[in-house]
Amino acid sequence: MTSLRGGRNRRSNLNIMDFIIKDIKENINWLAREIGYIILEAKSPNEYNMVRKLTGDNYPRFHIYVKPFGRAQGTANNYLFNLHLDQKQPSYAGTHAHAGEYEGPVVQDEADRIIELFKK
Repeated sequence: MTSLRGGRNRRSNLNIMDFIIKDIKENINWLAREIGYIILEAKSPNEYNMVRKLTGDNYPRFHIYVKPFGRAQGTANNYLFNLHLDQKQPSYAGTHAHAGEYEGPVVQDEADRIIELFKK
């Protein structure tokens, strides 16, 4: 497993809390369970919207978009993760704007937790 961390730099073209986990041999449902997230929807056949609640309420919650990235060997997949923390639900009906954190120690710790699960 190899992971790459973003940082909004020109070399990687990844955002701050984007990271890649390579060589996952299981399907997306297994992946969601393994990282402790539930799939809210498939935004397209290849992009999944997942969340992990931090309390019994819907917010705050970690929110992650996962999609295949590049090519892997054999039956394995590489996945690009885009992570942020939703502090509260959108303020206005019909909008997606919310109080989200895209960097910081809490988001960093969650990214590290996920990456650590796939270290071999």
